[in-house]
Amino acid sequence: MTTSWLELASSSIAVAVQPAAPAPGAVGATPPRLDPIQLVLQASIPVKLVLILLAAFSVMCWIVIIGKGLHIARAKGDSERFMKAFDGAGSLEGLAQQGLSAFRGSPFARIFATGYDEMMRITQGQRRPLDDAQGTHVESVTRRAAAAEITHLESWMGMLGTIGSTAPFIGLLGTVYGIMDAFLSIGNQQSANLPVVAPKIAEALIATLIGLVAAIPSVMAYNYFARRVAELADVMDGFAADVAARAKLGGV
Repeated sequence: MTTSWLELASSSIAVAVQPAAPAPGAVGATPPRLDPIQLVLQASIPVKLVLILLAAFSVMCWIVIIGKGLHIARAKGDSERFMKAFDGAGSLEGLAQQGLSAFRGSPFARIFATGYDEMMRITQGQRRPLDDAQGTHVESVTRRAAAAEITHLESWMGMLGTIGSTAPFIGLLGTVYGIMDAFLSIGNQQSANLPVVAPKIAEALIATLIGLVAAIPSVMAYNYFARRVAELADVMDGFAADVAARAKLGGV
């Protein structure tokens, strides 16, 4: 009897001195890591649709930024060279005979070509001053050409404005849905533990992040291009009037 009590006491002591297994969420336990890629792949269908739409917006934004940047840079460079040739030309006819193929990217060259062709049509190829009605007509034609060039320079900028203004709200829509889904999971599982809530909230915040990634460069690029186009537009309006004035004098 004494031996059995001694064995029972020894086994109890051995169990007591053994290290306890770490409980889930304890300090010594290794917490599961949240992988953003896995969160996106395992997100709900509405959140995935929002993320796909925002990713498409981001790609379109950078395509427009690169294309519009090259467009405006070429227009500015060719226009500077054309204006030097225009100021140094003795007459509109002399500038036209030099050829405008070297200034294809310049909106000023196209405005000049429009005004010059209209002047030659009215005068039937003769170099003579225009009367008031003819001069007003040529000025109207050159101003319309300038307005068309401004519209051409502003092309695709509307898409940047649309992406910049709507992407944050689309991302917010995905965030709201993700948080709502997290609360539904809490209600269904009757548990507010962090492992239950964290993945849903994380995927919701990813939608907001991608929305901002698409919107911020769009807004910055739109403001930059709008300033550049406005600068060219101011000069183009005066240039159209200058072409018309020289046409009234017979193309001098």
